[in-house]
Amino acid sequence: MSERAAPPPGEGDEYGFDTRAVRAGFERTAFGEHTEPMFLASSFVHDSAAHAAAKFAGEAEGFIYSRFGNPTVRLFEERLAALEGAEDCRATASGMSAIMSVLMSLTRAGDHVVCSQGVFGTTIQLFALFARYGIETSYVPLDDPSAWEAAIRPNTKLLFLETPSNPLTEVGDVRALAAIARARGIPLAVDNCFCTPALQQPFALGADIVVHSATKYLDGQGRVLGGAVLGSRKYVGELLQPVVRYCGPTLSAFNAWVLAKGLETLSVRMARHSENALAVARWLEARPEVERVRYPWLESHPQYALARAQQRAGGAVLAFDLKGADDAARKAAAWRVVDGCRLLSITANLGDVKSTITHPASTTHGRMPIEARREAGIGEGMLRVAVGLEDPADICADLAHGLGG
Repeated sequence: MSERAAPPPGEGDEYGFDTRAVRAGFERTAFGEHTEPMFLASSFVHDSAAHAAAKFAGEAEGFIYSRFGNPTVRLFEERLAALEGAEDCRATASGMSAIMSVLMSLTRAGDHVVCSQGVFGTTIQLFALFARYGIETSYVPLDDPSAWEAAIRPNTKLLFLETPSNPLTEVGDVRALAAIARARGIPLAVDNCFCTPALQQPFALGADIVVHSATKYLDGQGRVLGGAVLGSRKYVGELLQPVVRYCGPTLSAFNAWVLAKGLETLSVRMARHSENALAVARWLEARPEVERVRYPWLESHPQYALARAQQRAGGAVLAFDLKGADDAARKAAAWRVVDGCRLLSITANLGDVKSTITHPASTTHGRMPIEARREAGIGEGMLRVAVGLEDPADICADLAHGLGG
């Protein structure tokens, strides 16, 4: 016996975002626990031979094997779906396995993908790996819908973007790209890692699929890896689920429990991250060593108006470019800032309560050819900061060490 402690996705729309973040997906067991239990079981038993046969045939509901279904993982999936406004969700072991699962669910040899230029470096490497299997990718400017339309071919099966992008914080017009995708009958997938559903809801803007690296802000404290793919019941059940079931990019029950608990504080954290990031971005804009600051909530951002139209706040991530006579000088200046930090963590990860700093050209995008990096706008003088929950004055003071005081 179990008791649903909150309405499932689609049946609790009268509840606010924060209520869904705390309550959605929780099904209380016969023990009457107040907080969500953790089911660390690899397999599940059946009532009879006939019941087992019915479950394996898909004729009866119930869990079979945790590679493709677990109560704790389902809790996380339902909670995230309730926040994104999605019909269904499948969790994966990481953000990259989520993107991989989308590609595997929609493409085959001979197909084509259109992707925004400024995506995460490992996403580019993943798409390059799929070229081995006959799936070609074209990269276009995120902020130019006409370039997206021009890049579409008869064999294009997916449009994929990050918004805001990593690390440039460029903003894509999801509504415009969704209209293009819909007119051509092509799914539009949005990586919502930077904003999370607390700040941006791509389905409401017309997207067909949303992916997450849950490792980042959904967890929010740098504890576990995880990913997620969200979409319609038809897409998730018929196209995505076979990939998850047979390829096994499985999220562990423990990680799912941590992520579900992370969602409970999501909007509170993202609001403070955004507040702190804006303060740091404005401080950086006033520094003479800085050539440019990239943050969607700054009036100087090229897509400021668009960001205000489709996001609730600017998010935690900013990038800035340092001045220098040439690439070598700009790189040296950037590394001095990194090495001068005593508070910020030098790591390419983000999404933590602790602020992090990295030099994208030599870390996250270091495996890209130099010309490809330049074309994407990732220069040697660029630094990316994921602003955490520390006092913003302390973050600025730490950056000042390497900027010259």
